Amino acid sequence: MNRYLAVLGRQPEISVAELEAVFGDVSQIASGKLAVFSAESVDICRFGGTLKFAEKITLSPIEFLRGLPEGKITIGVSDYSKKASRKTATMEALKLKKILVRHGRSVRVVENKDAALSTATSLHNGLSGKNERKVELIKVDDDWYLVVGVQDIDAYARRDQARPARDAYVGMLPPKLAQVLINLCGVLPKGATMLDPFCGTGVVLQEALLMGYRAYGTDISEKMIEYSRKNLEYFDFENFKLEVGDATRHKWGEKVDAVACEGYLGKPMSQIPGEMKLKEQKQECGSIVLGFLKNLTRQIELDTPVVIAIPAWLRENNKYERLDILDEIEAMGYNVHSKSREGLLYHRPEQIVARDIIILRKK
Repeated sequence: MNRYLAVLGRQPEISVAELEAVFGDVSQIASGKLAVFSAESVDICRFGGTLKFAEKITLSPIEFLRGLPEGKITIGVSDYSKKASRKTATMEALKLKKILVRHGRSVRVVENKDAALSTATSLHNGLSGKNERKVELIKVDDDWYLVVGVQDIDAYARRDQARPARDAYVGMLPPKLAQVLINLCGVLPKGATMLDPFCGTGVVLQEALLMGYRAYGTDISEKMIEYSRKNLEYFDFENFKLEVGDATRHKWGEKVDAVACEGYLGKPMSQIPGEMKLKEQKQECGSIVLGFLKNLTRQIELDTPVVIAIPAWLRENNKYERLDILDEIEAMGYNVHSKSREGLLYHRPEQIVARDIIILRKK
């Protein structure tokens, strides 16, 4: 087992939950910006909540760099130490360059705009672990790590924006979040069937197929099923099944190994809703979620993972009001993950309707 460092995304509690679901024990360090865990290997391409993966190096940084293949070296340094700053990161990088130049190596240093290099800076300078002479080192106090994977933000943009069938009204589920929802189901065998009963334009299905799963999508709207079909066929996917069906009543025609989805989030909102409007939306959304889960529990096997994003609404106190339905869900025959009770909220700053991620298992 190797020891890995993860640079967490904008909402670290979700990033950690995703890593824990796949790798088990995860410990946060460096003011919650980083996490460490053990694994045989890691693939940055399948983790929506992690910005970078890095491995601890046993040599000193200069000894490690001197051992790189001949040719020009490109170095980037990210500093997550207690007193880190743009200045400390730059000084470390220039110190390494000075020693390497003294030993006859040609060196380019990637400029720091902050203590840590951004994902875009690392990616666009080739510091993604794929070129042995282009490296990013992460410093955490006295420990050093080599970056072995950087989140490919360009690939996410292509998968999101290139899809021919899009619908802003029903919402744009980010591919990163779709990956998180799938990973929160835990480790599944290749070829396992992933169900999305609110499949919309097919983002969860798309990401499940990229992870090597079989995708099974249903939606109450025939239009959305056609959108999903167009999008999946655009990317030349084959191992999927689509059906029109109301999630609160539909009979899924085959065994399902896991469920990952974004449920109905209610009507789009551009401002904080009043009490009456919020009450109406909570009643409507809660009824659909509970109806779906009641229908589903009769059709899946024990211990089947179910991960669903449901709405939470921004209030005047700048906090989010959630659907108070977890006890009802548990009474239906589901175990509710403790992190779901604490609240895994996915949202941009000041976003009116957040996504509240609920992690369940059939009991």
